[in-house]
Amino acid sequence: MSVLGRITESNIIEKKLETSERIFAELFDQSMDAIIFWNDDGIIFRVNHSACKIFESSREDLIGSYIWKYVYSNNHHFSQMMETFERDTQVRGELIYKMPNNQIKLLELTAKKHEGDGYNVTIFRNVSERWLIEKELRDSEKKFRKIFEGTLDGLILWNHEGFTDINEAGQKILEISKRKLLSLSVKGFIEKIPENAPELNSHIENVYKHEVYSSIIPITFEDGRVKHIEFLTRKNLYSNLNLSIFRDVSKNLEMQEQIRKSDTLNVVGELAAGIAHEIRNPMTALKGFIQLLEDGVKGEFSTYFHVITSEIKRIETIITEFLVLAKPQALKVFKQDVHTILRETLELLAAQALLENIQFETNFEEDECKVLCEANQLKQVFINIIKNALEVMPDGGSVHIKTSRFSEKYVCISITDKGMGISTEMLKKLGEPFYTTKDRGTGLGLMVSYKIIEEHNGYIEVESEVGKGTSFHIYLPFE
Repeated sequence: MSVLGRITESNIIEKKLETSERIFAELFDQSMDAIIFWNDDGIIFRVNHSACKIFESSREDLIGSYIWKYVYSNNHHFSQMMETFERDTQVRGELIYKMPNNQIKLLELTAKKHEGDGYNVTIFRNVSERWLIEKELRDSEKKFRKIFEGTLDGLILWNHEGFTDINEAGQKILEISKRKLLSLSVKGFIEKIPENAPELNSHIENVYKHEVYSSIIPITFEDGRVKHIEFLTRKNLYSNLNLSIFRDVSKNLEMQEQIRKSDTLNVVGELAAGIAHEIRNPMTALKGFIQLLEDGVKGEFSTYFHVITSEIKRIETIITEFLVLAKPQALKVFKQDVHTILRETLELLAAQALLENIQFETNFEEDECKVLCEANQLKQVFINIIKNALEVMPDGGSVHIKTSRFSEKYVCISITDKGMGISTEMLKKLGEPFYTTKDRGTGLGLMVSYKIIEEHNGYIEVESEVGKGTSFHIYLPFE
């Protein structure tokens, strides 16, 4: 080849190199990713425009600087990446960088070592936005978890496939562990105790129908206890999950019931105060004239007078009960033996019990049991309850009276009959005015009994089973 030919070929090669270098420079500088060239000492010698933008620096500031000086913390993760880079001559990962203007960024990087050429190249991509979103998501999840676990209400996340989460309060209310609940299907949980199924299924149907639904459901537990639980469920809260918020409202319902009974008692008291005296005065006159007439009447008419006198006494008893309800009783309490009061009561009722073919069986744990009380009022309570027991046993039998200590603070007087028993619905209404299971009863006797025991700082509980009998448990404090 001639000298001219060699010159021409050399010029062509140089032009190609210039063109290639220009294309590379354009691509290098216009790349959206940050590209940095650095030598084996870690000194930067070439950067593109995107690198300046990401690192918040001018080209002059970056060139000549140490590439790793911007790493926010030389932690274990950074050390591992450097070891990988030295061993494999390349590495890929993410590091947190602190820019000269103190801005923190998460950069994804790919670094490659060119050993023969004496340079290394690192390509950076700013993933701070994704990092911030992930951080916000993590923070949001932490806040949600904090609220989820910290709330006093029970919370359950669930869908048609099963349960995904329950908080600590929910575990306590439903008396079930998280592990146990998550192992059950929704159907399995509902049908575990058949009594709960109808209302729980109805609640779920309404949730899918209305999207948000609230109801109070009596939940029966394996030992027979019942809690009234208020459920508020929102359908598809997120990710096809439903959220049920629930709380035990049993005490609230009991309190509302007590308030209702108290309001009723106040009304009855006002009514009693208005009519009791108005009735008692003419009744006294009638009773006197009947006694005068009775002395002068003989034969079959004396039976009629006996009935009239008996009914007048009954009316007087009702008036007395009205007056007990109408005004607060000024209690004159003394330490007295409950057993003595019970024995005196049983003596008063012994004749009636004999006529009904009923025996009294007593079981007193201690010889003496003294409480602060007004003896006549306690006697009235015992008479009311024992007379009720006699009247529900028309075929005879036995009434069991037992006393025992309860929690070192109370004496418990239990009066048990073997009568027909009382249904659960009727038990709830015992002690209300004018509610009675007897044909000729007024319901005032039990109401007065409840009031007297309450004034003695005690309380009454009733247990009953239809067809087997009823037990009244009267609790009186020792002091």
